Amino acid sequence: MRDARELGGIEVGVLALATIPLRSKKEGTGRRDVPVSFGGVTWTPGQYVYADDDGVVVAREMLHDAT
Repeated sequence: MRDARELGGIEVGVLALATIPLRSKKEGTGRRDVPVSFGGVTWTPGQYVYADDDGVVVAREMLHDAT
């Protein structure tokens, strides 16, 4: 991941294997709302992701009310 310092200051869980100083190549391609697999998990649109310093949980439904 890039910009680790900035990401560390927001209220979103971020889990990365390492940082890298190189920018990505923006080619204007990509798809939305499709499953992707990495880290041994298939991330499916509509799932809920909870992360903290201890790990990450992926759930099919909301585990708690965020309000």
